[in-house]
Amino acid sequence: MSAAALEMPVSKPLPPSRLWLKAMELTARIEAQPKRLFADVISEWAAKTPDAPALLMQGHALNYAAAFALINKYARWALAQGVKPGDRVALIVPTCPDYVAAWAGITMVGGIVALVNTQLTGDSLAHALRVADAAHIIVSSALAETLPETKAKIWVMGGNLDAALASLSSEPLRADERPVVSVKDAALLIYTSGTTGLPKAAHVSHHRIMSWGHWFAGLMNASPEDRLYNCLPIHHSVGGVVAIASMMVAGGSVVLAEKFSARRFWADIVKWDCTVFQYIGELCRYLLKAPPADESRQHRLRLACGNGLRGDVWEEFQQRFAIPQILEFYAATEGNFSLFNVEGKVGSIGRNPPFIAHRFPATIVKFDTDAGKPLRGEDGLCIAAERGEAGEALGRISGSGGGRFEGYTSKDETERKILRDVLEQGDAWFRTGDLMRMDDKGFYYFVDRIGDTFRWKGENVATAEVASVIAALPGVADVNVYGVNVPGADGRAGMAAIVREAGFDPNLVFAKVTEALPVYARPLFLRLRSGMDLTETFKQKKTVLVKDGFNPSEENDPVLILDAAAKTYVPLTPERLAEINSGLAQL
Repeated sequence: MSAAALEMPVSKPLPPSRLWLKAMELTARIEAQPKRLFADVISEWAAKTPDAPALLMQGHALNYAAAFALINKYARWALAQGVKPGDRVALIVPTCPDYVAAWAGITMVGGIVALVNTQLTGDSLAHALRVADAAHIIVSSALAETLPETKAKIWVMGGNLDAALASLSSEPLRADERPVVSVKDAALLIYTSGTTGLPKAAHVSHHRIMSWGHWFAGLMNASPEDRLYNCLPIHHSVGGVVAIASMMVAGGSVVLAEKFSARRFWADIVKWDCTVFQYIGELCRYLLKAPPADESRQHRLRLACGNGLRGDVWEEFQQRFAIPQILEFYAATEGNFSLFNVEGKVGSIGRNPPFIAHRFPATIVKFDTDAGKPLRGEDGLCIAAERGEAGEALGRISGSGGGRFEGYTSKDETERKILRDVLEQGDAWFRTGDLMRMDDKGFYYFVDRIGDTFRWKGENVATAEVASVIAALPGVADVNVYGVNVPGADGRAGMAAIVREAGFDPNLVFAKVTEALPVYARPLFLRLRSGMDLTETFKQKKTVLVKDGFNPSEENDPVLILDAAAKTYVPLTPERLAEINSGLAQL
């Protein structure tokens, strides 16, 4: 790191109350200036600090003046193609500064941009494009040949799109050139991760883009001196909007990496002199599992912001890599409420203090795991969960303080996420699909995804809690916990798919689960794997594992079964397998 870098000022930590206040002040401007869009914020910084770095990537960097100039070109391109407010354009391009400029420019003139996953092929890609129903598709040259047949006009980045942009002015649009677009209008289609089926396209308005950017800028105390490292998928809400907007609305800069690399991570952080980085899912645990890197404590980071940092990883990660502050949060692309752990409470996904609770009205209701839906009382209304009790988290849609739920392109899918007659007849709430619990101080804790929790021996088993116990053991590189059907048994038995590394010992697994978990929550089976199927945001895929059950087809995946008498996990023999399949085994 250069001496100049060390001398650069960094925002000093603010107390939580000041951070909340700053976030509220910044977001208040959205309602006061409803025609001020994200592109307009970039315009303001381009006028104020034109030479300041905005979007940085190996071999490609844009300062604020250049970023706004490129946004203007994309806006003029959209107008030249006859894109009117509400018309859709699909974007299938790997991470690069042009990606941000493209959606910012097209949405500035009213177009709706569908952020399509570049990893999709075949039927999955065809589904995403069918949902987008776009008149134009912008695609990178490397991916152009993967497109299915379509009536849309194809624009290749690195081909005919470049030629079209080159002929257009980069000057700001005049008032008479620019269609009237407000924060209430739709801006993006962002797809869900598709862990349980084909991805759904969620509507994202300009208001949500501005809210995400300014809210996080406030809670992170972002400033022009900050530089955020973003190695998350750019077609998702966090990597593509939150990480970028939170810095750029504050005049800071964003370093873009095409994908996460545990080997390269710390070298990049130091090379680019980053002060903040955005994490998601298991990224932090992967960094802990990676071999030591010299740069891992030579950085100038002041903050890590993200969601999905498990409690068993949190303290070790923060201490080993000398991260001064962790800002964990809970949100969903289509969700209508969020939680923020500004205080750094280890393991919590956040809280909403009383003075802000009206902006994110939420509740937790008792959940019937067998029925797969919230539990209702004799009056037909849902029953509020007790403090410390797990239940489904809901965000209010209707009534005083209700948060807007913008839904999906599918009306049926939108309706499935709405729960009615919750606390009173006629009310409506957004279903998160997540089980949470709240402690006496109002901090929320993630328990499990609905559908992942299963019942065994008459008790509910939260897969996330079981996984956190096993993941902390030496020799466990990754673990995925789920329930499998067993002949003759009620409920589903616990099974853990484990990716082993040096030091793995089934005796340690038995000792730990026996010590930390009640009998019903201890996995009956262990499936030893060479790798784990994950989404791009490091969410584990369970569907195939559940379908395989305790007798997987992969010959190279040994299965062990818990043996209480031997006090360990032992190989599942053909004889023991036959006994279980007969339905007569005592488990």
